[in-house]
Amino acid sequence: MDVTLHLAQDPEADALLGRSPLAALVGMLLDQQVPMEWAFKGPRTIADRLGADDLDAHDIAAQDPDAFSSLLSEKPAVHRYPGSMAKRIQQLCQYLVEHYDGDADLVWKGVDDGRELLRRLEDLPGFGKQKAQIFLALLGKQLGVRPQGWQEAAGAYGETKSFRSVADITGPESLAKVRAHKQEMKAAAKAAKSAGK
Repeated sequence: MDVTLHLAQDPEADALLGRSPLAALVGMLLDQQVPMEWAFKGPRTIADRLGADDLDAHDIAAQDPDAFSSLLSEKPAVHRYPGSMAKRIQQLCQYLVEHYDGDADLVWKGVDDGRELLRRLEDLPGFGKQKAQIFLALLGKQLGVRPQGWQEAAGAYGETKSFRSVADITGPESLAKVRAHKQEMKAAAKAAKSAGK
């Protein structure tokens, strides 16, 4: 992996995401209940606080849980819920160590079927179906990982120029389109909830 991503809207953080499969997975894991840029800047912040150039699944999996939680809680915190996210990141890294020898790109390397790749992503701790589909779309659209049937497996997120998720963000203009789509979806959900009362 060595591509230019624009998810954190920060050159150093985006450079790490583009060259580190683990950083990309951790950023995706953090992408909930905080602004996307904050989530995807998290891997760079964690690496800096660990005094490393990259994230290492073996190292993170072996960290003392309280110390790792404190590391994520330092100001500015890596996430709105640094304690629970520290636990989730460690669970993800422990799973990668156990199933993929700590090598995150083995989750998708050599997989030639989109449904199988989606299943592998859904098996990751902290990845439900939607998060797995978004990450699959990111792999296909921006990281060149395109097993047969990947777009179908990614669902609506795999559609070309859909501007539904981080998979479609290539700069400030596409970021604005994805934000607008998310706001429309929230408004529709809120209207549907009100109508149901």
